[in-house]
Amino acid sequence: MASPGETDLGMMLATLSVQRRPGVFTYVAIEGPTADLIDDAHAIVVEGTRTTLVLPLESARRANLPIDVELAWLTLGVHSSLEAVGLTAAVSARLAALGIACNVIAGYHHDHLLVPVGRADEAIDALSPASSS
Repeated sequence: MASPGETDLGMMLATLSVQRRPGVFTYVAIEGPTADLIDDAHAIVVEGTRTTLVLPLESARRANLPIDVELAWLTLGVHSSLEAVGLTAAVSARLAALGIACNVIAGYHHDHLLVPVGRADEAIDALSPASSS
């Protein structure tokens, strides 16, 4: 059975919208995260003995964790199938052409991008369907 969502790359790119999640985020990698940090995390990836958390900047500061990067969280407003091919590559290529770093997190219904907070508006503009014409 195929996963739900759009699989046609042209359609995904033509209808792509981008929403910015409020706040500023950072990545932290720690051993044995506390319940408070887990509760605050917007994304969690277990990597061997360490756990990567994407946290609001203020949560990381409250926990006295190092802040290596400040990021804006962008959500691609297209319900792409988990079996869709090319969306991540196309989005990454648009941002790479502008020198905008991008970390991608795939959710069940949407893809999410973490980009430098100071370049968020530029990234949103680069990903709008009008920019690809």
